[in-house]
Amino acid sequence: MRIGVLTGGGDCPGLNAVIRAIVRKGVQEYQHDFVGFRDGWRGPLEGDIQTLDVPAVRGILPRGGTILGSSRTNPFKAEDGVRRIKDNLSKYEVDALVAIGGEDTLGVAAQLVDYGVRTVGVPKTIDNDLSATDYTFGFDTAVNIATEAIDRLHTTAESHRRVLVVEVMGRHAGWIALHAGLAGGANVILVPERRFDLDQVCAWVESRFEINYAPIVVVAEGAVPLEGQMVLKDASLDSFGHVRLSGIGEWLAGEIERRTGKESRTTVLGHIQRGGTPSAFDRWLATRFGLHAIEAVHDGDFGTMVALRGTDIVRVPIGDATAKLKTVNPALYAEAEVFFG
Repeated sequence: MRIGVLTGGGDCPGLNAVIRAIVRKGVQEYQHDFVGFRDGWRGPLEGDIQTLDVPAVRGILPRGGTILGSSRTNPFKAEDGVRRIKDNLSKYEVDALVAIGGEDTLGVAAQLVDYGVRTVGVPKTIDNDLSATDYTFGFDTAVNIATEAIDRLHTTAESHRRVLVVEVMGRHAGWIALHAGLAGGANVILVPERRFDLDQVCAWVESRFEINYAPIVVVAEGAVPLEGQMVLKDASLDSFGHVRLSGIGEWLAGEIERRTGKESRTTVLGHIQRGGTPSAFDRWLATRFGLHAIEAVHDGDFGTMVALRGTDIVRVPIGDATAKLKTVNPALYAEAEVFFG
């Protein structure tokens, strides 16, 4: 078989480990041939390919980002997108695709299966918000980076007796905020799943100063206050219809300072969380996902996605993984609340 591989959506630590595992096992055990499609779904849409063989994947295991490039291209928003993809797959004699991505990339893959495109999915997102899998690779690295940043900010917060607001990624799910906030000893953690009361946040902040302690507030980028408590966000949309989030950390710090009189500063970790070398866990998980993905292709089990269940890698319908986001369980959030204030 000749198999195409693409990486879509935001870049993520561990993508190269998946590519490496797919190619190594596919060539060495099954004698398959591979091509890489550049920049997510733009590659098959425009016929942009590159060589993908064993020499091409040597040394990429510890590298962040993706050697194939990525984008948020939505072929269903392009004119004759499905036809163009099928034509290019036929032109380059590609028998099947491995799509590595999050909800949007895999959502496209699930729809293309209905059009006869033979596809296997690999779940990727630092947000860890894909249902049907216990963890996605990239999440562990992002949490470690955010935790280290919080650890470092504690000392400067205490030195200057300031409130430090740390904005982390998490559009719809607060997994990074919850895990990093709890691991880093944050005094307030705000997640998208639960609207926050600005008055309560300020009360928690003031209670920390009463015991001579400078608080750290961790907020996910998608967190929002109660109705009527304003928050400024960029209203522009990407090709999948998502609002480009921005500004919750800065807005929150300004409101805390205005209401409490305590000097407040913001650190927005942004793309730092998904850049650089993947953690050992993410390399391990990404590699296993790649090995099992090429097995699924070889078995002809198209329309499936590989997923982690406990310590086992299983196959699930792609549609099951993209139909509903995995959000933070209220019980897990409640566990962290004992440390607030």
